[in-house]
Amino acid sequence: MKIKVEKLTEEQIEEKRIKTWPIWEKEVSRFDWYYESIEECLLLEGKVVIETEDGEKVEFGKGDFVTFPQGLSCVWDIKEAVKKHYNFR
Repeated sequence: MKIKVEKLTEEQIEEKRIKTWPIWEKEVSRFDWYYESIEECLLLEGKVVIETEDGEKVEFGKGDFVTFPQGLSCVWDIKEAVKKHYNFR
């Protein structure tokens, strides 16, 4: 299960209507998480390292658009406080 990290253009952000998505915020912390469905998110602030069960580490931060696959178990390691738009599908 791969976590996809990419940069979107302003046009792509508008096309996906990301700015209408809810916002989630979290302070520096570390916690386990499981994705019951696909999540897409756009980081407005922060820096995160995700550690997957198979030992892979994925780092992303402000400006990154991240897609998490359904069924992923991981550890969120928030290095800098996070603010993100998110959408489950």
